[in-house]
Amino acid sequence: MSSALKFITSIINYFHDKLILLTKFVGLDLNDKQLHFLVIGLIGILLFLVVHMIFKYLVRYSLTAISFIYTFTVLVVFVFAIEIGQKVTGRGNMEFQDIVEGLWGFLVAFAIYLVVVMSVYWLKRLSRRLR
Repeated sequence: MSSALKFITSIINYFHDKLILLTKFVGLDLNDKQLHFLVIGLIGILLFLVVHMIFKYLVRYSLTAISFIYTFTVLVVFVFAIEIGQKVTGRGNMEFQDIVEGLWGFLVAFAIYLVVVMSVYWLKRLSRRLR
């Protein structure tokens, strides 16, 4: 897990350094805070526009899909926070497999939820037909 984080960090640092060089080359003298403000702001608004388009499409078919995506996204952040917390505090082992297993647990629980909901739906539909 820590090697994966180091790899991701090295990629981010590479782009960070190139962006600082680019802004200086263009004549902008931005400090690190200003650079974060601009980059995260731009990434955030682009991500928002993409997510908004996807959710507008999905809401036509199912609010459950949107709820699932939101829940899964929050869980990804949550399980990463747990693993990083374990690394920082030294309590437990920071392992990528823990993240995978935790998210897999949610996917299995959600599949069971869908089976129950669909079963109830079909049973209600069947009972209406029999009446």
